Amino acid sequence: MPQRPPSPPSSPHSSPFERSRLALGALCASALLLAACAGAPPARHSSTPRAPGTPMIDPSAGLEEISIQAMSLVGTPYRYGGNTPDSGFDCSGLVRYVVSRAANVNLPRTTEQMGQRGTSLDRSQVASGDLVFFNTTGRTNSHVGIYVGQNRFVHAPATGGTVRLEDMGKSYWASRYSGARRVVAASNLPMTPAPAPAAPSELPSEDDDPIAAFARQ
Repeated sequence: MPQRPPSPPSSPHSSPFERSRLALGALCASALLLAACAGAPPARHSSTPRAPGTPMIDPSAGLEEISIQAMSLVGTPYRYGGNTPDSGFDCSGLVRYVVSRAANVNLPRTTEQMGQRGTSLDRSQVASGDLVFFNTTGRTNSHVGIYVGQNRFVHAPATGGTVRLEDMGKSYWASRYSGARRVVAASNLPMTPAPAPAAPSELPSEDDDPIAAFARQ
């Protein structure tokens, strides 16, 4: 059967009704095209949702900056009671200075008091910027450093030394590890202004001198 020839295009002599019908069709097509352009983009595949009841570790936005700040001080001389790059650092002075500068959190001056702040962590939860504690004098949390990843931490070891990067896997540190704490987190300590240099009355007592025995080995 022969096909029906297509309708001829509209001519200048088309009736007003035909011209209106063609204009309406063009308008509808334009509206559909605009709606398609303005539609939402295709949905992205989301990651697997966290199982109900599984705790979510809440690392601080400041943790990475804490790690970077600590690394920048490697090589600074150790000085008992020191708490600035110019004066040198002891272990708690270094940690207090770094956390104050990097996260604007004011920590106590001694390792024992630092060990009571923030949130205790399992060894598997420790992340860059967390504090790691060691028993170096027969007292829990007698020494402190800043974990920077890859099983390493930055600390101020002892008189005559400098701030340095240390491997926690070494037998000395592995056998004396006493725990870790996250002192900078969204629900943790309130943000406070950076502390002024410690007054003499705030300096640690003599029995807080970190790992003197280790330095003599």
